Amino acid sequence: MRQLTALDAQFLHAESATTAVHVAGLAILDPACAPSGEVTRAGLIALLRDRLHLSPALSLRLADVPLALDLPYWVQDDEMDVADHVYESTLPSPGGQRELAELVARLHEARLDRRRPLWEIHLINGLAGGRVAVYTKVHHSVIDGVTGAETLASLLDLSPEPRAVEPPAAGGRPVVPDRFNMLADAVVRSATHPMRALRSLTRAAADLDAIPLASSLPGARFIARTTRLLSGDSREMPELPDLTAPRTPLDGRISGERRFSYGSIPLGEVKRVAKAFGLSVNDVVMTLCSSAMRAWLRERKALPAQPLIAAVPVAVRKTEGDDAVGNRLSAMVTPLATDIACPRERLAAVGDNMRTAKRRFALSPANWLNDLTSLLPAPLLTLASPALFRLTASAAPVVNLIISNVPGPQFPLYMCGAKVLAYHPISALSDVTGGVNITCFSYDGSLDFGIVACPTRVDDVWELLSHLEHAMDELTALLPTPTVQPVPVPAPPAPVPQPAAAPLPALRVTLADRREPVPA
Repeated sequence: MRQLTALDAQFLHAESATTAVHVAGLAILDPACAPSGEVTRAGLIALLRDRLHLSPALSLRLADVPLALDLPYWVQDDEMDVADHVYESTLPSPGGQRELAELVARLHEARLDRRRPLWEIHLINGLAGGRVAVYTKVHHSVIDGVTGAETLASLLDLSPEPRAVEPPAAGGRPVVPDRFNMLADAVVRSATHPMRALRSLTRAAADLDAIPLASSLPGARFIARTTRLLSGDSREMPELPDLTAPRTPLDGRISGERRFSYGSIPLGEVKRVAKAFGLSVNDVVMTLCSSAMRAWLRERKALPAQPLIAAVPVAVRKTEGDDAVGNRLSAMVTPLATDIACPRERLAAVGDNMRTAKRRFALSPANWLNDLTSLLPAPLLTLASPALFRLTASAAPVVNLIISNVPGPQFPLYMCGAKVLAYHPISALSDVTGGVNITCFSYDGSLDFGIVACPTRVDDVWELLSHLEHAMDELTALLPTPTVQPVPVPAPPAPVPQPAAAPLPALRVTLADRREPVPA
């Protein structure tokens, strides 16, 4: 039995009729190389039963404290049947990208059932070319980006032949939550909460200049610097740019509907741009998103004079497998340079902003997400979260969007024997994070994008994807043209006298005589 952190619980409490807080992924599979030539629901269920112990988060369910007096607990659900979490559907013809995206958007709208472990897998048949898709979603209170990748990896293999997996070790009986003990612990935590809240407030104040919305308050930089000095931290921190998010059509309350688009960009092209301009792959990804959002807003005559502000989630796990349940997340907040017209200058500005954010993060890893969620006692956190989200969204935008780039393996992987052709991540939307979320995953030479949006905020999510692709062409055009050096041609050798020979008879070659194909 393990208690949720305040941040984990915040992902639960943020859910409402318009907000579902789960993270998901869409894998496109080619079953041609699978031993049976197909991927079936029964095969997925067998795979999960064989490997469920490799992903502890998938066998946990919530146990609430009576009267919501404390944060909930995770408990082992030994009665869970994985078959209850695996679904199957078939796309309407022609089974193209649009049809698949429409189905995935509907699946992504639905919240998970909290009476059982918080995950689902959907096998989707009927894709063009005999392909299938697997849509997987897990609640954000259970996993972050790192544990999500680890969960996915447990179901994958390096070849069409499934690897042998050791059976789970024999363990003791699961701990059954005792209501009296939970209440007793709640009383102790309530009594000590003011001291914990004060520590969290002090840490948050030291990062006040890095917290969106709060950083625009008068004196925020002075308060942050003074708090760090009083706490004994005399290091000179890089000064962050203005993090005030402009008001755009992306901001404000969202509906419960979702739209989804997905596509891929060659990772090699992204790396070429990054290398040519001395940047990282993530810097180029941020520039692509900046250019796409600029073009989309310009078309709607809604491009603000200030740059958009993006939040970039950062995993802060100390070691691989560190506490494989829950979130170890922070975030960098940075301007996107959408106010700069020149692509080259926009790329340079994004690179500069990201370097500043990374230097600041390296010196002082921002834990304000955890600190802010720890300020309120559990009962108030439960009741106030949805209302606070909607109230904040009505007052002013916190950030305009979230952009996340998750690195993945650069070699092919297989699920149930079928080759994974692409994996498109899908994240969550909320009132305070903007009406669009762009996530990408690098896999086997591609950068696979997933864009999820609220249709009341973004009217055409496929147009955003098109702008991303155009932005890649725009950056590729900035690359210097390689100079081709002429290869010296040696002088022909002097002719060697040959003895006279009888003349050959003339040869006539017609098309009928040719054995190689004739070009069209």
